Amino acid sequence: MSNIEELYKALSERILILDGAMGTMLQRHKFEEEDFRGERFKDWPSLLKGNNDLLSLTQPQAIEDVHRQYFEAGADIIETNTFSGTTIAMADYGMEELVTELNYESAKIARKVADEFTAKTPDRPRFVAGAIGPTNRTASLSPDVNDPGYRAITFEELKTAYKQQSEALLDGGADILLVETIFDTLNAKAALFAIDEIQDERNVQVPIMVSGTITDASGRTLSGQTAEAFLISVSHLNLLSVGFNCALGARQLTPYLEVLSHNADFAVSAYPNAGLPNAFGQYDETPEDMAEQIKEFVDKGLINIIGGCCGTTPEHIKAIANLVRNYKPRKVSIKA
Repeated sequence: MSNIEELYKALSERILILDGAMGTMLQRHKFEEEDFRGERFKDWPSLLKGNNDLLSLTQPQAIEDVHRQYFEAGADIIETNTFSGTTIAMADYGMEELVTELNYESAKIARKVADEFTAKTPDRPRFVAGAIGPTNRTASLSPDVNDPGYRAITFEELKTAYKQQSEALLDGGADILLVETIFDTLNAKAALFAIDEIQDERNVQVPIMVSGTITDASGRTLSGQTAEAFLISVSHLNLLSVGFNCALGARQLTPYLEVLSHNADFAVSAYPNAGLPNAFGQYDETPEDMAEQIKEFVDKGLINIIGGCCGTTPEHIKAIANLVRNYKPRKVSIKA
């Protein structure tokens, strides 16, 4: 059975567990500038601290360890360390030419650990989701209040960048492509267009997860869409799942997941933050608190895939995995 067939089979049988935050775990290492640089980039002209994607090249063992901890906590799917892995985002560091290598190596690290855990329990295969972040530019909104018609990026530029990232993630061993933390659906549509092109060119089927972000209590994405409008905008492809992550805690996310669950023909995913950030930008919600809130998701039969975003740790994922083990996944006619 192929990895894709295994994935759809697992999804039809149980609620799948996605991992938690990569950044939260890397902060525990307290890496400084020289750690980000390593020997290879010691003379790089710009500051590199904060470029977490680069750690796949300079601190690969740390990335591997994070993946391993999440699998040990109960994850079925881990995300590659590639949230900012486009030429657009890497331009901040002058590292555009490293994008293919960054994504390829990040996927290889995740693939290695996933295969290690699958070998231990062949009846429960583990999967790698290539993480594709939203970039730091928006195709729908002007960054200049004095020129509302101006755009910092075009659809074509986004498509080209996303295609490069997606190809490298697939070449490195990703099973799934996860277009995540979508605040501008036009950006996401560029990514989906790029992935669809790859499917045609390579004559392959790529399971695609799409995850938007509701930015505040208005219940809309940053570019102004409601949960229902967001769903309609991305439903032209045969997706593996659609869902929401980031920005909100589990309690605040519930009404928007209800909209998706009642209207989506795909699996529904959720990976909320560990509550809302405190005055210092930290996340205080305990694993037990978060699991208790996620209980509402499964009591109402809203989800097929569940994980954690900002502030979540292997402890949070373990608590969630222990909870949902006793629940059936949301009913959906999943098409492989």
